[in-house]
Amino acid sequence: MKKIYAIALKEYKHILRDPFTLAVALVVPLVFVFCFGFIIDLDYKHMKILVRDDDQSAESRRFLQAMSAGNYFDLTPVHTPLDADNDVYKNRFPGLLVIQKNFGKKIRAGDAKHPARAQLMIDGTDNAKAGIILNYAAGITQSAQKIFGYSAPFDEDAVRTRFLFNPELNSRWFIVPALATIIVGLLSILLTALTVAKEWENGSMELLLSTPVRPFEIILGKLAPYFALSFFNILLIFALAVLVFKIPFAGSFILYLASCVIYITGALALGILISILTRSQAAAIQFAFAVGMLPGFVFAGFIFPIENMPAFFRALTYIFPQRWFLFISRSLFLSGTSFNALAVPFFCLAIFSCVTVFLSVKKFKKDVEP
Repeated sequence: MKKIYAIALKEYKHILRDPFTLAVALVVPLVFVFCFGFIIDLDYKHMKILVRDDDQSAESRRFLQAMSAGNYFDLTPVHTPLDADNDVYKNRFPGLLVIQKNFGKKIRAGDAKHPARAQLMIDGTDNAKAGIILNYAAGITQSAQKIFGYSAPFDEDAVRTRFLFNPELNSRWFIVPALATIIVGLLSILLTALTVAKEWENGSMELLLSTPVRPFEIILGKLAPYFALSFFNILLIFALAVLVFKIPFAGSFILYLASCVIYITGALALGILISILTRSQAAAIQFAFAVGMLPGFVFAGFIFPIENMPAFFRALTYIFPQRWFLFISRSLFLSGTSFNALAVPFFCLAIFSCVTVFLSVKKFKKDVEP
């Protein structure tokens, strides 16, 4: 333990003397959290829609009021078909709403065979936004039917909808709990990938190996201060999520910390393994970004649902620890899931950490011992 402590103290002093490492470890998490938390918003609002009202009746105006009431749409009137076509084809507006003539007359007549019609044309360039506009418009149309006295497609008491765990469908509740997966995973791999590679480039690794310290003790000593930094970042992200973004934490805090310990250990060991394999800071940085960022954004379900991926890539996600830690984080934050339901993700995280620690020690020992 004295040897491990001595290596850890050496690494700790090196971190304090290195402003780049301190900036990466302490400033980058704050930038990530605030940028992702405030900028990324999956709740589309104030979408600009062109409106051509060919009826100009009281009913058409009430319908347009219903369209703009929820702040989902900002309606811009246009009076001629040519102007509407020009704006749509130039991608100035994602949609065009056309209210046909006799709209109000048909509503007052209440004839089901000749219903009032309004046409909504949506720009399909952004298919995600197009689907959201369509869903919003369908909900507003059902509300408008009640305003005009239409009979609902089914009795109001027959079906009741309720959203569990995120009743407001707030996208920040979905994004922020997953940020620890991206930030801590990337920084843990990046910082430790640089530490051994820098030792090899500076020639100080040979001096370190001339001391009576075994490879396993060197790795543990180097991991210790970076583990403390990563764990501090986890606590920082947790505090920002609860205090700044007002996201409720419904699960066990002890269980959450346990998952963080396992995840951080595996990520740090993976960074050590990269630095041992590359022995170059430039190559270590490239590998760290490829291994730490890409799986977190693409294969972990951070934004893109894993269920929608092709079968091959869906199976590929099982090997990435980011998937399992992200699932644990969101589950504990929003739904308060018990350990029994999280046993498989915990097991996969533990396997990943054990394998990376074993490989890093074995590879390091093989390289330094004759």
